[in-house]
Amino acid sequence: MTEAITKSLRDSKGARWGALAVVSFTMMTGYYINYVISPLKPLLEEYMGWNSADFGLWNSAYGWFNVFFLMLIFGGIILDKIGVRFTGLGAALTMIVGTLLQYAAIEGLVPIDGVIFGIKSQIFYGAIGFAIFGVGVEIAGITVSKIIVKWFKGKELALAMGLEMATARMGTALALALPYPMATVWFGSKAAPALSAPVMLGLGLLVAGFIAFIWYTFMDKKLEASEGLLDEASEEDEFKVTDIFKILTNKGFWLIALLCVLFYSGVFPFLYYATDLMINKYGVNPEFAGTIPGLLPFGTILLTPLFGSIYDRKGKGATIMLIGAIMLLIAHILFSIPFLDHYVIAIALIVFLGVTFSLVPSAMWPSVPKVIPERQLGTAFALIFWVQNWGLMGMPLLIGWALEKYGRIPDESVKGFHYDYTIPMMIFAATGLLAIFVAVALKAEDKKKGYGLELPNMEK
Repeated sequence: MTEAITKSLRDSKGARWGALAVVSFTMMTGYYINYVISPLKPLLEEYMGWNSADFGLWNSAYGWFNVFFLMLIFGGIILDKIGVRFTGLGAALTMIVGTLLQYAAIEGLVPIDGVIFGIKSQIFYGAIGFAIFGVGVEIAGITVSKIIVKWFKGKELALAMGLEMATARMGTALALALPYPMATVWFGSKAAPALSAPVMLGLGLLVAGFIAFIWYTFMDKKLEASEGLLDEASEEDEFKVTDIFKILTNKGFWLIALLCVLFYSGVFPFLYYATDLMINKYGVNPEFAGTIPGLLPFGTILLTPLFGSIYDRKGKGATIMLIGAIMLLIAHILFSIPFLDHYVIAIALIVFLGVTFSLVPSAMWPSVPKVIPERQLGTAFALIFWVQNWGLMGMPLLIGWALEKYGRIPDESVKGFHYDYTIPMMIFAATGLLAIFVAVALKAEDKKKGYGLELPNMEK
């Protein structure tokens, strides 16, 4: 084998950072759709007759197929057996299909009157669309995670993962800030909002993300050629289905998975309700309410890569995760205190939560390859995401139920009622408390097993 062949394309900074940029853009388009209806909650209630339980049901659908039909696990096995190109393209197409159905539900292109399985027709069709989208975006997530390990192992792994997450969360920021003015000013009016316009924008972004991933497949082929591989399957064939049991008997894997579900259950479902929280507790004008939670992802754009770089060079991954869990508890406790209701406090807490949201993921995801062999990574990421989806499915339902049961307060000045978020925020705070216990246990397990979570990622 010649020197030109033995030198991997991943050794080229331009090539590996270019590959990262392409797949990060694809994930950004998915993250936009993830939160696109969150700022529209007041409009959906006013003009389409939704309530908080309906809103919670729609958002909980994200995890239905992933959890109950094991689609994420199958996706992880396919990823490890067939490779990133096929899996990534399939995931991108699935996101588009699911979003098309959501658009049809919001626009009224499917029957929206009546009831299906005890669920309002519009909610049912839209929720099925969100569930299909959830399969696509989650499988895209594990695919991109494996792609980053493929290009950056032994190099700037945590920094690369941090930059990917930061780019993806630009989609979250856009989804929190743009939909309300799009619906009420740019494409509609307050009297006749264009509720489907933000979803249509998301469809266009997803198509662009799909095209970007097609471009990436050519980069992936060049990478394999530079490493002397005949095709991607030749690298991945070592994986066996029986390796699933090896993953499931790994205590370190379970601690990371539990930390993941607790932490993300305290952040992602919170963002679904954050705009409504700003309106009901802090008195922010609905037209601007989404911009405050929209600040959270912008903080992560700078801080996640920074913390990832610290982990790459200095280590201390388990410690970083523990600090993040403590900060999550503090943030939600302060959100739950009734008399802390000035919008300046809301802004400060969102920024604080943004720092928290940077700490844990910047160390958690790069720690997985230290606990799990590379040939099992796709399935391991899939299993972690599967556990996470239980929280992403259950928490929106729980919060929606709690708001309707305990938070609906009569108020003649605001259409007859407003929502009190004290109990929902206490529920979110509980995720932080439990995450602290898990992070302490992970730190102890690392010390016992020598995973190297406190050691740098970069090879000297």
